[in-house]
Amino acid sequence: MACMAVELARKKARLEDGAGSSSNVVSFNQQNFEQLQQDCLQNGSLFCDPTFPASWDSLGYNELGRNSSKAIGVEWKRPTELCSDPQFIVDGAKRTDICQGELGDCWLLAAIASLTLDHQILNRVVPPGQSFTSQYAGIFHFQLWQFGEWVDVVVDDRLPSRDGRLMFVHSEEGAEFWSALLEKAYAKLNGSYESLNGGSSIEGFEDFTGGIAESYDLQEAPPFLFNIMRKALRLGSLLGCSINISNSRETEAITPQKLVKGHAYSITAVEQVHHLGSPVELVRIRNPWGQVEWSGAWSDNSPEWTGVQPEERSRLDRPADDGEFWMSYRDFLQQFSHLDICNLTPDTLSSDHLHRWSYSEFEGVWRVGSTAGGCRNYSATFCSNPQFLIRLQNVDDDPHDGEDGCTVLIGLIQKDGRRERRFGRELNTIGFSVYQVPDQHRGRSNVRLGPDVLLRSAPAVRSRTFINLREVCDRFKLPPGDFVIVPSTFEPHRRGSFILRVFTEKHAHSSPVEEDVDADIQERDIRQDDVDPHFKHLFAQISGKVTTLFISSSSPPHLQVPRRPSVLLFPQDSQISAFELQKILDKVVKQRSDVRTNGFSLQTCRNISLLDADGSSTVGLLEFHTLWNKIQRYLGIFKNHDSDDSGSMSSHEMRAALAEAGFQVNSAVIQEIVGRYADSSFSIDFDCFIGCLIRLEMLFKMFWTLDKQNQGRIQLDLQQWLCLAIN
Repeated sequence: MACMAVELARKKARLEDGAGSSSNVVSFNQQNFEQLQQDCLQNGSLFCDPTFPASWDSLGYNELGRNSSKAIGVEWKRPTELCSDPQFIVDGAKRTDICQGELGDCWLLAAIASLTLDHQILNRVVPPGQSFTSQYAGIFHFQLWQFGEWVDVVVDDRLPSRDGRLMFVHSEEGAEFWSALLEKAYAKLNGSYESLNGGSSIEGFEDFTGGIAESYDLQEAPPFLFNIMRKALRLGSLLGCSINISNSRETEAITPQKLVKGHAYSITAVEQVHHLGSPVELVRIRNPWGQVEWSGAWSDNSPEWTGVQPEERSRLDRPADDGEFWMSYRDFLQQFSHLDICNLTPDTLSSDHLHRWSYSEFEGVWRVGSTAGGCRNYSATFCSNPQFLIRLQNVDDDPHDGEDGCTVLIGLIQKDGRRERRFGRELNTIGFSVYQVPDQHRGRSNVRLGPDVLLRSAPAVRSRTFINLREVCDRFKLPPGDFVIVPSTFEPHRRGSFILRVFTEKHAHSSPVEEDVDADIQERDIRQDDVDPHFKHLFAQISGKVTTLFISSSSPPHLQVPRRPSVLLFPQDSQISAFELQKILDKVVKQRSDVRTNGFSLQTCRNISLLDADGSSTVGLLEFHTLWNKIQRYLGIFKNHDSDDSGSMSSHEMRAALAEAGFQVNSAVIQEIVGRYADSSFSIDFDCFIGCLIRLEMLFKMFWTLDKQNQGRIQLDLQQWLCLAIN
């Protein structure tokens, strides 16, 4: 419950204050850089980070664990102990600042190299003004995007070393430390240095920009990729390309046309020119280190430029020998192996000359027993997955393939995969399907798609594959209309948290698909004359003086009592207490062979007693009559959803069962209900089902009583909250 309160507070802060946005960064681990730095300066001490200590836990858990041979001789040293004149960053980021060490995080180094191509983004991730001289206190900070939030990560400058040299990322000359400290911040964010082993450069690309990345194998380039690249640049996206290497010896190898293998290049322009009257598609590429550049067709001094009109040459601003060069798109596909496009969120872009993507982002969870439904292969549970609506109304301007439609980028990221490696948990296999909303539900975001659509209609589009990566991202062209995205794990019953991001060229409304929380509690006004005489006699026996109660098959049929005699003893008070009610219900239900039960809990019976009209916490004749009728109705609903006649109900059926009983709840409420009322196999037996419905009824009635003006919210002081919560 405390964890739920923390999550609610986080979401409230994000909604009200924009916490986690690019303009309101969240302090990771609640560590404020400025305050910690000032404390150290005032105390004359160097910062030692208690949340990421200089110990084995921060190094790793297996290959870099306490007993690993790779961790022998490790010493944590500050830059001032490693060289005489340490520098944070000198003359901007350079190639020689980023050299790989003993850690298998070359993917991260490639992302850092790409980061240096844009000084605005570099200054965002690596805040300027940090040094080992002015205001030095052994503390540094970096800003990273992590699962929907920008966080400010504080680190001390104690770095893993062996024999007086840094073990991991380092500068070539050994005196510049911004890249080593950035790597440490990223390791802290993910739990340890070892958690950074293995990955894709686009993961780092996204965490440095907050964007959504697409990857293309240029040997299998899709049609119209040239137009996709051109439009991406207009939208402010970052484009990077590289040439694959087959072994480590090829790293930094130079091809005959002066291209460097295993190197991160950036793409700065995509244009079409006329060469001797015929159109030619060109790509402008930048080698960030500016040392060698393409010497083939359309390079700086190639003869092809003589066939281009002077005004076109001027428009292209053909560069000199500065590491930037043009090449034909055809050569680009042949010479390079891989293309990454990182599409930036609108708040990342500062230029007024750029178009911007329309962007939506949602948090979600796959909770076992309620929302972890698996893919469509699992028809019994698929429909319980989270759903998200996207409403496409306007087609793209200048479509890249010449056909009208709406471009949509959908990215599904699962959270905390690296942090949980140390506990032996692997990434889930994830993907998504997109369904067109039927006409009768168009324009509504509070109607979830059910089996009639999800199981009987083919999806409009789907992710290319289900795969165990951090992110699945795909680009689609869809017609205008309403669509529902269903993200899922491949198998059901796999827990996880995720971020769903949707980019569109034109504005598109999007939202979670959730029912409005409401209830239709229908209660007939019952008078004494409406109660069956047999029922009155039975109640008199139960609530009167101590007597023998003989319940037989001749009792009124609506009681559905056991078929063999039972004996119950009760005191004389004309009311039934929670203790007495527990005995009655247990006696009745336990002898039914068609429902599974462990007996009604005393708490459930107390909740039932709290539904009394006079506040006595006991049940009178009319209240008991109403209760009994409800139990009969709820029993019918329970059996309707006991699909295998096991006497219990799957927790995935709970949403539909509650709806039939008159309670409309959303996924967040369903998750809490399942967590409280389902057993270890995520089944719900009859007494828990009744307990849930009675408690829901009580909670709705309490809320409605306090919400006098029907605003959908109430305000309580601490005492009122405690009294209601204890009930």
